[in-house]
Amino acid sequence: MSDGAITAEGLAALKAQLADLEGPVRAELAKKIKAAREEGDLSENAEYHALKEEQGHLETKILRLQERLRSAVVVEADHDAGVVAFGSTVRVTDLASGREQTYTLVGPTEADVKTGKLSAESPVARALIGARPGDVVQVESPRGAREWRVEALGADA
Repeated sequence: MSDGAITAEGLAALKAQLADLEGPVRAELAKKIKAAREEGDLSENAEYHALKEEQGHLETKILRLQERLRSAVVVEADHDAGVVAFGSTVRVTDLASGREQTYTLVGPTEADVKTGKLSAESPVARALIGARPGDVVQVESPRGAREWRVEALGADA
């Protein structure tokens, strides 16, 4: 898998974030800097210097997003394959606790465990990739090895 692997949804979200930063966010910051500059002596204007520093951080963030977009490779899951792969949504059960969880395997730049988006490069995802519904996989976690059963894939997850 490419380092720039991303789902189509992740790519759209990155483009929207970049458009927001390059447009309204950048314009609002420029307006604040102009107002602070008009307050007089710049050598003693803490607000102006703080805003200029914020502007530097914003421009760095924009450059990083542009680079991520340049290297992005949209990878779609083969939902007909019947195995867990990049882009798959999978429902699993922890055999020790009985707890069910649903994850979508995504690129590292779009991972967000709180929303169920798991980096395909994570140890958990690597253990799941290639498994089919009904398979039991061993997952290494900070609390030790755990066994998870793949319950469903795709729309059934």
